Amino acid sequence: MNRPVLVLVSWVVAAIALIALAPSMGTSRDQEDFLPSHYESVRAGRIQEKSFPQQESAAAILVFQRSDGGPLTGADKDAVSRVTKTLDGKHYDTFKSVTGSPEAVSKNGKVALANAYSTEKDLGADPVLDSVKKLREDAGHLLKGTDLKLGVTGTAAQTLDANEATGDTDAMIMMATLLLIVVLLGVIFRSPLIAFLPVVLIFLVFMMAQGLISTASSLFDLKADSDNGAILIVVLFGVGTDYILFLLFRYREHLRSGQAPKEALASGVSRVGETIASAAGAVIVAFLALMLSTMSSMRALGPSLAISVGLALAAALTLVPAAFSLLGTKAFWPSKAWQRTPRNRLGHRIGAVTSRRPALVATVSGAALVVLALCSLGFRAEYDAGSSLPKNLESVQAMNDLEKAFAAGESDPSLVYVKSGNGGRLDASALTAFRKDITAVKGVDEVSEPVLNPAKDVARYDVVLSYRPASSEAIDLVSGTLRDTVHAKAPKGTEAVLGGTTAVFADIKNAVNQDYKVVFPAAGIAIALILGLMLRGVVAPLYLIVAVSLGFGATLGSTVLLFQKLQDASGLLFMLPIIVYLFVVAIGTDYNILLVARLREEMRKGRTPAEATRLAVTQSAPTISAAAVILAGTFGVLMLADNSMLQQMGFAVAFGILLTAFVMALLLVPTVTTLLGARAWWPSRNTGGKDSLRVADTDGDPDPTSEPVRV
Repeated sequence: MNRPVLVLVSWVVAAIALIALAPSMGTSRDQEDFLPSHYESVRAGRIQEKSFPQQESAAAILVFQRSDGGPLTGADKDAVSRVTKTLDGKHYDTFKSVTGSPEAVSKNGKVALANAYSTEKDLGADPVLDSVKKLREDAGHLLKGTDLKLGVTGTAAQTLDANEATGDTDAMIMMATLLLIVVLLGVIFRSPLIAFLPVVLIFLVFMMAQGLISTASSLFDLKADSDNGAILIVVLFGVGTDYILFLLFRYREHLRSGQAPKEALASGVSRVGETIASAAGAVIVAFLALMLSTMSSMRALGPSLAISVGLALAAALTLVPAAFSLLGTKAFWPSKAWQRTPRNRLGHRIGAVTSRRPALVATVSGAALVVLALCSLGFRAEYDAGSSLPKNLESVQAMNDLEKAFAAGESDPSLVYVKSGNGGRLDASALTAFRKDITAVKGVDEVSEPVLNPAKDVARYDVVLSYRPASSEAIDLVSGTLRDTVHAKAPKGTEAVLGGTTAVFADIKNAVNQDYKVVFPAAGIAIALILGLMLRGVVAPLYLIVAVSLGFGATLGSTVLLFQKLQDASGLLFMLPIIVYLFVVAIGTDYNILLVARLREEMRKGRTPAEATRLAVTQSAPTISAAAVILAGTFGVLMLADNSMLQQMGFAVAFGILLTAFVMALLLVPTVTTLLGARAWWPSRNTGGKDSLRVADTDGDPDPTSEPVRV
C-alpha cells in the first residue's frame, strides 16, 4: 500500500517476461495421459506399436443404405464399389486407403460398409478431421443419380461432429465469465471502473499463469496440457473474483465507518488477508492432492491448478490492493452508494433466522443435504461420449444404423495380442484353439483369424463384441469374463493381453475407482489441517469437512436425480465426481472459510454466539451471494449446449456452487457453530463464550449492520 506504483510495475514486468520467454505448452492425446504403463490396455498398445507399427485404424466408417430403406440391389452394390474406389483414388492426406468388400454387407442385405483407414496415431487430430470433412463432401457428389444415401461415422467422424456441435467451448466459457463478472460487479458497485478493472487484473494473472505453468513444466519435467485452458479459465476467474470481492466488500465496509481510503484498504487487507490466504491454501492442497491420482492427466492438472491459484492469491494480496490504493474512492465513481450502508434485506433475514432458530435451520438444511446425498448412491458412470451427442448428427445416425444391421461392436473391435515368451515362432494349431476359446465367451460376436507380425512371434485377433464398445455391458465383459479367458487360455509359453478402446475404458474405470479411495481422503485431511491452522482449533475443521462432504454428495445426488431419474439417462459422465470435487468442494470451501472467519472474528469481540452469527451472516451474505452467482452462472452456460455431458457438467457445478453458498455456508455451518458456541473453537480460548457480554470494539472494525446488539 505504501508503494503501489512499484508493485504495479513489478507485476507488469513479470507478466511481460513470463509471456514472452515461457515455452509453449504441448497437447497430447496418448493413452498414457490417462493410464500408467502397468495397465494392460497400455501394454497392449505398446505391443501393437512394436509388432504392428503400420497397423491401420479405421478413422471413418462409411455406412451405405438405400434411400427407401429397402434391401440393396445388385446395381446398388456396384454403385457402392464404384464410389468406394473413386474415394480411394482421391488420396486424402491422412487416409492410406478407402476400402470395402462384397462381404461387408449386413445379413438383412440393407447396409453395406466401407472403411477409411489411417496410419495416424491420433485420430482426433485436425488433419484427420479435415480429411473426414473432405470425404463427406466428395461422397455427396458421387452419390448423385443413385438410390443410395451415405452416413459417415467412426472415431474421427464422431470427433468432428462433436467439435462442431459443441463449438469453441473455451471461448464460450471465457465470454460468459467476462460478461457475468462485468454485469454483476457493475450492478453491485454501480461503477464501470470496478466492473472492468478486476477482469483486466485477472486476465493478466491468467496470462502469467499459463507462462508460469509452462516454465515450471519445462524446468521440473512436469506434464502440462494446453487442452486444460477451459478449466484454468474458470478456476482463475472463479477464485480471482472471489478474492477480489472478499477484499472490496471489507474495504467498502471500512470506508463507510469513516476511515480514510488508504487506512480502510490497509485495514481490509489485514482483516481479510488471512481468510483469503486460508481459502487459497485449502484450494491449493485440494488440487495438489490430484498428484496422487492414478491417471497421468489428473497428476498433470493438479500442479497447474495449484500454480494458478497461488498466483491469484499473490495478486489478491498485492496487485489488487495496489491498484485500488492509487484509485482511492475514485474507483467507485460515479456512484456514491459506497458512502451509505445498504439495506441488505436478504442478509438481515438470513442472519435473523440463523441466529434465532439455529437448531431448526441446522436440522432442515442438514436433512436436505443428506437426502440429496443419498441419491448419489445411484450414480452410474457413462464412458460413451457418442451417446451424449445430439441425435441428429450424421455420425450418430450412421452409428445407430450400423449397430442395428451388424454386431454393436463392429465399429471398434477389441484387440487380443498373443506374444511368444521366448521370442520363438507361435504355433498355428495353438492359435486356432485359442481363437475358439475366445469365440465361446458369451457376449463375443466374432473373432478374426490371427494376424501374425513379420517375426511370427506376435499374433493379433480382432474381437467384435455384441455390445457398443463404450457401453457398460462391454466394459464389464472386457474387464471380467473376456480378460480372464484371454489370460487363462493363452497358448503355453505365451503372454496374452487385451487392448482396444473398451479395454482402455475398463482400465480407466478401475483407475478412477482407485482415485476415489486415495485422492478424496487425502484432500479432506489436507483441507482440515489448513482450517485447523486458520481457526487454531479442532472441532470447527471437523464439522466443516463433514459439511463439505455432504455438499459433494448432495451435488452428485441432485445430478443423478435430474438426469438419471427424471430424464432417464443411461449414466452420467464418468469424470463428473472429479469435476464436482474440483469446482464444488475445492473452490466452494472458500465460502465456508469466509463465513467462519467472520463469525470467529465477531465472537472474539465478546459477542454471544447467536449475535456473532447474525452479524457474520448479515455481512457475508452479499459477498458470498455475488461470488457464487458469478461462478455458478459461468458453468450454467454449458447447459445451453446440445451435448448432454456438457449439460450434466454445467448443472452439477452450477447447482453445487449455489448449494454450497446458500445452504451450507449461510445456513448449516453458522447454525452448527451457534449451537456449539465456544466449543466450536476448542482448544482455542481466544473467543467469546455462550455467556459472554459484548465488549467495546477496540480494533476499529465497524459494526456491519449498525443495529443495536441484544445480549
